Amino acid sequence: MLSKQEKIQYHRHLILDQIGESGQEKLRKSKVLVIGAGGLGCPILQYLTAAGVGTIGIVDGDMIDQTNLQRQILYTVSDIGKPKARVAAERLTQLNPHISLVVYEDFLNVENAIALFEQYDIIVDGSDNFPTRYLVNDACVLTDKPLVFGSIFKFQGQVSVFNFQGSGTYRCLYPTPPTPDTVPNCSDVGVLGVLSGIIGSLQANEVIKLITEIGKPLVDTLLYFDALTLEQQQVSFKKDTGIHISSLEASYESFCGGIVDVNQVQITAEEAQKTLDSYTVLDVRSYEEYELENIGGVHIPLDELDDRYEEIPDQKPVLVCCSSGRRSALAIDVLQVELESTQFVNLKDGLDRYFNL
Repeated sequence: MLSKQEKIQYHRHLILDQIGESGQEKLRKSKVLVIGAGGLGCPILQYLTAAGVGTIGIVDGDMIDQTNLQRQILYTVSDIGKPKARVAAERLTQLNPHISLVVYEDFLNVENAIALFEQYDIIVDGSDNFPTRYLVNDACVLTDKPLVFGSIFKFQGQVSVFNFQGSGTYRCLYPTPPTPDTVPNCSDVGVLGVLSGIIGSLQANEVIKLITEIGKPLVDTLLYFDALTLEQQQVSFKKDTGIHISSLEASYESFCGGIVDVNQVQITAEEAQKTLDSYTVLDVRSYEEYELENIGGVHIPLDELDDRYEEIPDQKPVLVCCSSGRRSALAIDVLQVELESTQFVNLKDGLDRYFNL
């Protein structure tokens, strides 16, 4: 039964015919796991917390960065350098003390996914990369959990509900991942801040619909949203009965081609700061990113490397860097073919990490 304070807190739900006290009880008894406490995760978490979802798990091993504040509205400048999952839980407790928040200060991986998913009723994907999306999808199939999916890219967003009562999955839409050089990460190309709020709110809406059994969820339907025109499209798709998932992939990074050459030498940002003079720095970010902040060295954007690789000095090992470590890994694969005698080292986790030490 709802307490007196809960009835006050959820009054606007209780007077809705479609929800009422029985629907609010369903929310209170539900357990939802949110993957990621970033751009999508923040509005998802805020609205599920406000709605009274009884137990919310937060999975994120990342730290708050100043570049996050443009869209991740749970955080403030004073939170920079702190764990996202922990700070998110602290903020959300202030919004609704009647629910339970479970913090997992780890990234989702092959080792922890199944055990985590088994503890929850619904999984919400707020991740920002293909390896995690495929991992979340496959773990949901193996644990028979519905998945509320969302993604954002520049000014466009997508939302869908997968694996609900035998419906289609993420792999029915995208059987194989795109190559790493065809779909850049938001840290590489940018994203409109408010788009995170719009798509994340739509995901929270789908979760509430599933729990309270109202409305028509986006099952076997992908919603496209364009923030520039406010146009929306709903595209139907069918479950691919030829896709069978019997186990998790050994490595989703390898499956998605995250690093083409697994033998690449990498160093951490901490190591790079101590030994920077030992390297020739090669920055492969865009001109705009480089002008905003850089650590010097040679600047050649990734898409110009094929024509300009001869500009790279070879007197020292070359430390290749970008914002996240993804483009620099791709750059090394290109350069090792052209400059076989040069030693290349990738800046692991990129300059975003370097600048925030």
